[in-house]
Amino acid sequence: MSLANTDTERGISGAESESPFSEVIELNVGGQVYVTRHITLVAVPDSLLWTMFSKKTPKDLVRDNKGRYFLDRDGFLFRYILDYLRDLNLVLPDYFPEQSRLQREAEFFQLRDLSTSISPRMRKDNFISDDICQSETEEGALQCGIGSFSGMETLRIMSAMSSARSPSRESRKSGYITIGYRGSYSIGRDIQTDAKFRRVARITVCGKTSLAKEVFSDTLNESRDPDRPPERYTSRYYLKFNFLEQAFDKLTEVGFHMVACSSTGTCAFTNNDPNEDTIWTSYMEYVFCRD
Repeated sequence: MSLANTDTERGISGAESESPFSEVIELNVGGQVYVTRHITLVAVPDSLLWTMFSKKTPKDLVRDNKGRYFLDRDGFLFRYILDYLRDLNLVLPDYFPEQSRLQREAEFFQLRDLSTSISPRMRKDNFISDDICQSETEEGALQCGIGSFSGMETLRIMSAMSSARSPSRESRKSGYITIGYRGSYSIGRDIQTDAKFRRVARITVCGKTSLAKEVFSDTLNESRDPDRPPERYTSRYYLKFNFLEQAFDKLTEVGFHMVACSSTGTCAFTNNDPNEDTIWTSYMEYVFCRD
């Protein structure tokens, strides 16, 4: 066994020495930067990464403006793809709501064993399926016994069943979500001149994890706090878009309303030159509530 391992290591070492790629490789996956070894990327034969980094040359692959190999995929989920390639074992946090998306990434990278290992976990919470089956059984029973009820009784029972299955205000979780953003603008010495507003850099989301994910779903960037349990609070999420109105629309659609807001402004740059504009920075917070 020891000899076989030595032969394998020699084979790998020889393959690496013949490879046009360097031993350490930088990747840009959806804007997230990863640094790993070439041997890790080619750990699974016939996978997409194996094909890219063993059957192609560096000039065949797309790079970003800093020379990193670029992959237009989910940068947050790629950390689990890379973890799997290191020791061919899948380890997920206790509270991991992205299993279906991770399976999709595994299929894209042609990691069949990883995709198969995720599948049984996809429906570990079977209460949704049970509810669907139960509702179908109830409807079947109602149709079978409909002749034994009068018209008004049948309508009343069907209305009650429909109300029970539809989401109600009572079933939605109450709570608060705070939306914040930092912006900057410049004002010339002539106060009659229009202020020059600059692009909003980032919209932050503070509140309970489960509420934030319910409201913003795929538009929520969790890269700064990826493994936060659903009942814990966070102030490290931010949105993938830069329009406050879009955030407000999403909150309103699920029953939130604004209850408070605050703002601060500071002069970031002052110059005695009358031809230079004064630059101000501002921070705004909007508090939304759902009862």
